[in-house]
This record gives sequence, structure tokens and C-alpha cells, in this order.
Amino acid sequence: MDRAWLARMRWRRRGAWLWPAFAGAFIADAVIGHIWPPVGETQTLVGAALIGCFLNLIAVVLLRTPGAALIRRLRPDLPRVVARDYAGTIAISLITAGLLIVGLAHRSTIIANRRAMNDAIARAQAFIGDRAPAEFRRNIAHVDTFAIEPGRIYRTCVPGQATRRTYCVIVKTKMPFAQSVSFAGYEPNADFAAGAG
Repeated sequence: MDRAWLARMRWRRRGAWLWPAFAGAFIADAVIGHIWPPVGETQTLVGAALIGCFLNLIAVVLLRTPGAALIRRLRPDLPRVVARDYAGTIAISLITAGLLIVGLAHRSTIIANRRAMNDAIARAQAFIGDRAPAEFRRNIAHVDTFAIEPGRIYRTCVPGQATRRTYCVIVKTKMPFAQSVSFAGYEPNADFAAGAG
């Protein structure tokens, strides 16, 4: 009786990695998603943790039993409970690895979009500094840029000195410099974005 109990405890200890792995993946997914968001420009730590937790739960629910069956075909000596824990741990590890791969792949898009936005701001400031009325030219350092189409089309505004009016331009970064900027009215980007949403 003692020998069987010890054997079961040994198997439980060897197979009880699922929930410690889940806790570790929860933290790892939060950090990975925050540093290398899989979509968009940024992601909060809490948002990344929630996405990782949801994906890990789905993976455990959907992949643990079929994964355990596959593991038991390769290792018939493993008890079912241990095989399920191994399969769940593998599924969680694959989710974390997948989030890391997608985040790293998306990083190049984020960097390209930031470069395009910086280029759009430089083009807008050159245009506004050359063509805008004096009250706007004085505030050329205080630009507000809205990405209409990230990496391609931006709307940049400069506030006026005494009024709420702004002087705005549309910048198309894929066009030649001389043709890439056009006047876009006096509506602030906050109002424009609300109308665009």
C-alpha cells in the first residue's frame, strides 16, 4: 500500500506542472504583450495579461485532452492525469511562444509607422512654417498628429495663439515631398478623430 501511494505521489509531482506553468505564463504573457504588442502601437500590462490568460485558458480547455491522448500513444506508461498536465503545460508554452513570435514580428511594423509619423511631422512643419498664417507659425513646435492610415496618411495640426482654431494639413508619406502635404482646414484633431470614429 505504501509503495503504491509513493508511486502515485511521484507521478503527481512529475506531472503537476500545469498550474505553476499557467501562473508563470500569466506573468510572461503580460510582459511580452506590453513590451512587444501583437497588434497596435502599445498595450497595457493588464490588457496583455488578460489576453494571455484568455488564450491560455482556451488552450488548456481545447488542447489538453487531445494532447494527452497523443502523449499517451508515445508514452503508454504515463497515467492519464500526468499526460493531461503535460499536454496542458505544452499548450500554455506554445501560446507564450506564439505571443512572443507575433509580437517580435509586429515590432518592425511599429518601428516603420513611427518613422513614417516622424517624417509626416517634419513635412507638416515645413509646410506650415512656409504657408500658414503667422499665429500658427509661432506654435510650429506644438504639433498634434493623428494617424488616418498608419504608415501612410497623417493629419497634423498646429494650435493658434489666441483662438481654439488649429491649422491642419494632411500628409501622405508615400508621395514625393513637394506633393505630399495639403491644407486640411481648422478643425482640431480631437474633433476630427471623434467624427472619424
